[in-house]
Amino acid sequence: MTEAVDRLGAGRRVAGAETPSGVRTTSHELTTFDGAVVAGLLHELEDSRMVVCLMHPRQSLAHHPMVSWFLRMGASVWTQDTRSPNNDINLVHEQAILDMAAGQKFLRERGFDDVVLFGHSGGGTLAAFYIEQAATDPEHRIDVTPAGRPIHLSGAAMPQPDGVVFLAPHPGQGQVLLKCIDPSVADEDDPTSVIHDLDMYDSANGFVPAPASSRYSASFVQEYRAAQRERVRRIDARARSFADEAAQARASFARSNDSSDRRASLTPRIITTYRTDADPRYTDLTIDVNDRPYGSLFGRRPDLTNFGLVGFGRLTTPDAWLSTWSAFTTNADFARCAAGIHIPAIYIDVSGDQAAFAADADCMFEAIAAEDKTRHTVRGHHFGQPLVDGEPTAYERAKDILVHWFADRFKTVNAEIS
Repeated sequence: MTEAVDRLGAGRRVAGAETPSGVRTTSHELTTFDGAVVAGLLHELEDSRMVVCLMHPRQSLAHHPMVSWFLRMGASVWTQDTRSPNNDINLVHEQAILDMAAGQKFLRERGFDDVVLFGHSGGGTLAAFYIEQAATDPEHRIDVTPAGRPIHLSGAAMPQPDGVVFLAPHPGQGQVLLKCIDPSVADEDDPTSVIHDLDMYDSANGFVPAPASSRYSASFVQEYRAAQRERVRRIDARARSFADEAAQARASFARSNDSSDRRASLTPRIITTYRTDADPRYTDLTIDVNDRPYGSLFGRRPDLTNFGLVGFGRLTTPDAWLSTWSAFTTNADFARCAAGIHIPAIYIDVSGDQAAFAADADCMFEAIAAEDKTRHTVRGHHFGQPLVDGEPTAYERAKDILVHWFADRFKTVNAEIS
């Protein structure tokens, strides 16, 4: 059998199950506590008093393969976008959990007895962040973003869900970027500039093109990781400087009501971060060994995608960088947030993950404070693809576990699905 992921960008679309009959789908627009408008789809089964909520900070999950599996289990499904779907440029996680709060409030008002969050990939950290803040006394919730903007989570209704499912969650966008940002960028304004001693795609440092595994020395990896941290801190300093400029302009406008100050406060300073597909684990399969293939989440040629348009955190406002993409300033860090999770939780990692590795999963699962927590590992890749053609998808394997986990805790679950 051949590998299921064998070309640039391949394999991210995985088929789900056939949707059962009797599902009524309605679209809804909700207004968040701070006045934003967000949209969602409710796939409602008659007499189902349980709903599973799918949400990701950066992507629409309306067509996620697990939607049909949850419906076949007898649970209704809510898929919701944030205010900035498919857009990193202004993704502020503190706003994203206000978006999630609007959906949770809507579902409680709709009359569902059991509300379960489903967090896949970056949706896992979003769910963990929401649960942690929802469980916090309002007066102690976060009241400013890392860029210093007021957020006032204390005033929002944030209903606590009844359970949470984590599937292939990663440690958070900031932690992922910290490991895949290219420290060999010599000039932030020149995307082709290279510090050769730090270039993981240079054969002199151990790089080998696919399909053979590269081999980096321990000293190279150690120096590489330190240089990654230094690059992120340099971008942090730039983002902080831009955020401070905007804050000063807002404060000046409040005093003077001068239109030039108003314009300055609104003018975006966009940060371009070149080359963010460069984790040595993508090409050296001897580091943090698992079932992953050669390559990154973006394809089998990270030496090329690293220079392309697509990648993590490539274009951001200072607010988005500090809230989402900096490992040193973000509040949306799974391990930090997991200490506030006390509801039933199930954690399913995949054996061929290219974004969350075994050491990450150990730390993340250990950090979950809930007494009722369960962990499983299934064969598959990060986006659910089978390891080889012909095998069940990771989603199929996960549903076999989840149907029993749901049946033990919630109502209206069909344990006989196939």
